[in-house]
Amino acid sequence: MSGFRLASGPRMNDCQGKLPPHAKEGLRLFNAGEYFEAHEALELAWREETGQVRRLYQGILETAVTYLRIQRGNYVGAVKVYDRSMKWLRMWPDICCGVNVGKLRADLDQVIAEVQRLGPEHIAEFDQSLLKPVEWTED
Repeated sequence: MSGFRLASGPRMNDCQGKLPPHAKEGLRLFNAGEYFEAHEALELAWREETGQVRRLYQGILETAVTYLRIQRGNYVGAVKVYDRSMKWLRMWPDICCGVNVGKLRADLDQVIAEVQRLGPEHIAEFDQSLLKPVEWTED
């Protein structure tokens, strides 16, 4: 059964590897609240990766962009990029390559629920403490 694979989806063994340096740097920057820089580092990891796990990096980098758009008060952009990030994050198990993807999805859902509750008129009132770090283990 370990060889079972959906045509476009990842295999479980795609989650067994270690994060490359650019992905680790992207997560460090994300957790420091440096969302633009995190996006840049994760994009490098995405470009360097040829396997399915590149989609995980894409989901995390889109999450960074979602958070950046919220910080900049861009309601429409935040909601739009949230949808893209969840497209990539939903395909992964709760833990992949040491990243707690399940918690990231839950945190992101909570963030967007608050953004939508506030609406475009009140996004500036968003509680920045809701922007949680990505939980991950180095190796």
